[in-house]
Amino acid sequence: MTHDDLWSAIVKLAASRNMSCSGLARFAGLDATTFNKSKRFSKYGQPRWPSTYSLAKVLNAIGITMSDFVNFMPPHDDGNSSRHK
Repeated sequence: MTHDDLWSAIVKLAASRNMSCSGLARFAGLDATTFNKSKRFSKYGQPRWPSTYSLAKVLNAIGITMSDFVNFMPPHDDGNSSRHK
């Protein structure tokens, strides 16, 4: 899982519910700016990850599991997929 994967999944989850990221945050009882693009990197360019608290609030509000949420992330081929067949 990468920083981009996680943020992409949040964006896709919001879109799947016909919401913006701000709307998704508000729906979960969070500050509307929680998932803003401006919060994804520090002023020094360091990636900022959403907190587990914020993610848990969203998943609980939407009514999905972490396993469901992971399905919103882009697939990655780790080169070992043949071992799992």
